[in-house]
Formats: sequence, structure tokens, C-alpha cells
Amino acid sequence: MASPILPEVRYVDKESEVVACYGLMRQLRPHLASEHEFLARWQRQVTAGYRLLALWQGAKPVALAGFRVQENLVHGVHFYVDDLVTDEDSRSSGHGRVLMGRLKAEGRALGCTKLVLDTPLTNTLGHRFYYRQGLLATALRFNVLLP
Repeated sequence: MASPILPEVRYVDKESEVVACYGLMRQLRPHLASEHEFLARWQRQVTAGYRLLALWQGAKPVALAGFRVQENLVHGVHFYVDDLVTDEDSRSSGHGRVLMGRLKAEGRALGCTKLVLDTPLTNTLGHRFYYRQGLLATALRFNVLLP
């Protein structure tokens, strides 16, 4: 009887791994039209400190987070989570909790005292998850398209 493959959290640093994460990221960011677009955006964002961290089940990513360290006058130096998604077929299996725990540890290791993320007001299931992970809603973000 084969042992189940235990999930492993690791950085996504190779282009082939980024491409492997495209389907999962597209669940969160459906506007990403292709693997090529995702890879090109990742390459540009990496130059600004963006990193991807994934929870892998064998060769398949089942949870994914994109983050960077930022500084502003509101939060000071903080750990900003751009993207956080668990595969829709794997939700409620603890993967998000494991990845969030790792993100908090990464933030502390990078000298940050605060983890910040944005989420749409319509993401009520995500809000429940964030509250369970100790995050609090502290602001609304406004934006406008610039023609």
C-alpha cells in the first residue's frame, strides 16, 4: 500500500514551476489569458520583490500565495500578500491554513510586524477564512480606472 504524498511548501522560482501554477492562479485571477501572460507578469514583478510560495501535493500546486515586502506611511514595513488561493477541489482541507501559517512565519523572518492583504467585498468565504486566521478587516480600498 503506497503512502500518501505529504504536501510540501516551497518557493516557486523556476519558470517551469510558475507555468505549473498557472491553472491555480487563474482560479483567483481569471483575467490572466495565458500561461505566457502569467509568466511575463511574474518576471516583471519579481524585479520589484514579488515571490510565489506554493503548497505542492507531488507535482501539483494545491495552494498558492504571491507576496512582497512593502513600506508605506500607513503600515511602515509590512508583508503584503498580493495573491492567495487554494485549489477549488482542495478547499476545506487545511491547505490555506498551512500556507497562511508559512506566510506569517516568512513575514516575521523578513522583519515585518504586520501582514496585509486586500480582498473583494464579495469574497465572503475568504473573509471567514481570514478571520479564523486572526486577520481583521481594517479598511476599504477605493479605485477608479484612469482613461
